[in-house]
Amino acid sequence: MADPSIDAQKASEDTSQSQNGHGSQKEGFWALALGSVGVVFGDIGTSPLYAMREALGHSRGGGGGEMAVLGVVSLITWALILIVTIKYVVFLMRADNKGEGGTLALMALAQRVSPGGRSRIIFFLGVLGAALFYGDGIITPAVSVLGAVEGLRDAPGVPARAGDLVLPISAFILICLFLVQSRGTASMARFFGPITAVWFLTLAGLGLLHISDDFSILRAVSPHYGVMFLIDNGFLGFIILGSVFLAVTGAEALYADMGHFGKGPIRVAWLGLCLPALVLNYFGQGALVLAHPESRANPFFDMIPEVAYWPVLLLATLAAIIASQAVITGAFSMTQQAVSLGLFPRIDIRRTSETQAGQIYVPQVNTFLLVGVLVLLVMFRTSSNLASAYGIAVTGSMFVDTLLFFYIVRYMWKRPVWQAAGASLAFGALDVVFITSNLLKFFDGAWLPLVLGAALVVIMWTWTRGAQILTDKTRRDSVSLTELADILKARAPHRAPGTAIFLTSDPDTAPVALMHNLKHNKVLHEKNIILSVHTAETPRVSDDNRVRIEPVNEDFKKVIIGYGFMEQPNVPKALGLCRKQGLKFDIMATSFFLGRRSVVPSAQSGMPLWQDKLFIFLMKNAANPTDFYKIPPGRVVEMGTQVTV
Repeated sequence: MADPSIDAQKASEDTSQSQNGHGSQKEGFWALALGSVGVVFGDIGTSPLYAMREALGHSRGGGGGEMAVLGVVSLITWALILIVTIKYVVFLMRADNKGEGGTLALMALAQRVSPGGRSRIIFFLGVLGAALFYGDGIITPAVSVLGAVEGLRDAPGVPARAGDLVLPISAFILICLFLVQSRGTASMARFFGPITAVWFLTLAGLGLLHISDDFSILRAVSPHYGVMFLIDNGFLGFIILGSVFLAVTGAEALYADMGHFGKGPIRVAWLGLCLPALVLNYFGQGALVLAHPESRANPFFDMIPEVAYWPVLLLATLAAIIASQAVITGAFSMTQQAVSLGLFPRIDIRRTSETQAGQIYVPQVNTFLLVGVLVLLVMFRTSSNLASAYGIAVTGSMFVDTLLFFYIVRYMWKRPVWQAAGASLAFGALDVVFITSNLLKFFDGAWLPLVLGAALVVIMWTWTRGAQILTDKTRRDSVSLTELADILKARAPHRAPGTAIFLTSDPDTAPVALMHNLKHNKVLHEKNIILSVHTAETPRVSDDNRVRIEPVNEDFKKVIIGYGFMEQPNVPKALGLCRKQGLKFDIMATSFFLGRRSVVPSAQSGMPLWQDKLFIFLMKNAANPTDFYKIPPGRVVEMGTQVTV
C-alpha cells in the first residue's frame, strides 16, 4: 500500500478531548504541571550550566567587567521574557491543532486553514522545521550531559587528572540512555517531573544565595544594560547574542509538548517555577562574577557550596539525562508524525507501553541519534566547543514556527494581512537576529546541524516527490473502479469464496493487486473491499469517524480508514468498527492483497538519476506494510509489478 500523502483527505475534525490522548482528562492539573517540568523544561533547565559562561567568555576583556556582566544578565533575562514567555507561552500556544503543537502539527493546521495555492510553501516550511529538529535532537543530549559531567573537574577532593574521565563518563551515560529506550521509559517518567522540579528549586536557591554577593546585579532587570552592552561591544556584541541564545534553547518544547500536558499546566509550570528559578540563577551567577571576577570561567559550578557540591553535581547530571530523554522522545514522536504525513517512508515504530499511547520506540531513529551523539563527543570533546554548534538548529526551527504563525493569524483567526504580517515580523526580526548571530559560528561547529538538516530535507523532498510520481503513473495506467465493475458484469470471472481486501492509496482506481489477481489467477472473491488508509490533518480521529464505507455495487465496497498524524495505524482493529455499519466479516478468514512495486530508475523522466536511486533505497528500507498496519501475516498475499520513476 502506498504511504499516506500530505494532502490526504481529512478524515475528521470532530475529535473529542476525551479521545485525543491528552492526559488532562485523566490526571489532575497539578500532576500535569509537575510532569511538564521534567519533559517540557528539562532542556532549558540545563542551560545555566554553560550559557552564562559562554556569553561572558566571548565578551571584550574576558567578561569580568561590570558592564559585561550586567549586559549579559540583562540580555538573558529579556530573551527568556520575549522569546519563551511572550512568543511561545502567550501567542504560539494559542495556535494548537486539536490540542497538539509542534512544527508538523502547525504545518498541518496551516495547510487546513490556508488557500490551497499556498500549501507548497507551508509544506516546505514544515519539512525544514522537522529537519532542523533532528539537528537539535543530536546536539542536546551531548551538550547537556557533557556540561553536567564537566563539573567533575572542579569537584572538591578530586585529582586534576579526573578531568580526563569527563568524556568517557559522558559517553557511558549516553550509551546507557539510548540502550534503555527499547524497554520503554514509562516507569521512569514518573520521576522526571519531581527530579527536575528539585533541580529548578536548587537553581533558585543557588541564585538567592549569591545575589547578596553584589546587589547591584539587580540593575540588570533594565534592558538598558543589555542594549548598551551590545553597542559597546560592536560586532562582537552581535556574536555574543549567539551565546545568549543558549539560555532559551528548549523553548520550542513548550509548544511541541502541548498535547501531552495541555496549555494550562505548562503555563503555570513556566511562570510559577521555571522562569523565576532561571532568572534567579542567572542573577546569582552575575552577582558572583561581579564580586569574584575569576569565577567567570565557570560561574555555575563556582556557585555551589563545597558541602553541597556532590549532591548538586549528581542532580545536574540527572537533570541533563532527563533533558536528553525528553529530546529523544520528541524525536520519536516527530518521526511518527512525519511518517503519517508522508514525509518519510514507513519506519518500524514500536509501542513500549500498553496503557500510554505516547510511549513509542523507533529503532532506526534511536541508532541514528546514538551514533550522531557519540560522533559529536569525539569531534568537539567539551561543552564549550559544542555550544558553538548548538543554537542554529533551534533558532531555525523557531523561525519556521514564526512564518507558519502568519498563516494561522491570517486564515484561522481571520485577522487582516497587516496584523498577521506585523505579528510575524515582530517575532521574525528577533529570530533573524539570533539566526544571523549563530551563523557567525558556522566554521566553529554551526555547520553540523545545517548539513544534517539539509540532508534530511533532501530525503523528505525525494520521498514525497517520488511517491507523487509513482501515484501519478499508477493513476495514468489504472482503470477506474466503476469502469472495472461494469466490465466484470459483462464478463463474470470465476468466483472464489470468502472476502478479499485490496489495499490502495487511491480508492477510486482499481488496485494493482486486484488487476493482477484477475489477469493471472482469473478469479474474483465473493466480497471485495477496496481499502484505503488516509491521514487527517488533525492529531487524532475519534472511533465514531474512523471508518467510512462507500458501496460501489454488489461486488465491491470502498472502505476508507482515517487516522490522525499522532496515531499508529491498526487496520484489523479499525475493520472491527465496520460491524456498526453493517459490514461483517471474519478477519482470520479474509485475504489481504498488497501490491509490491519494484521501482527502476529512469534518467529520462521524473527526478534526476541520483534522486531516483535515493528514492529506491528508501523504498527498499521501508518497513513492511504488513507489520506497519498490524495485518496478520498469514492472511497477506503480495503481488508485484515493475515501474520506472
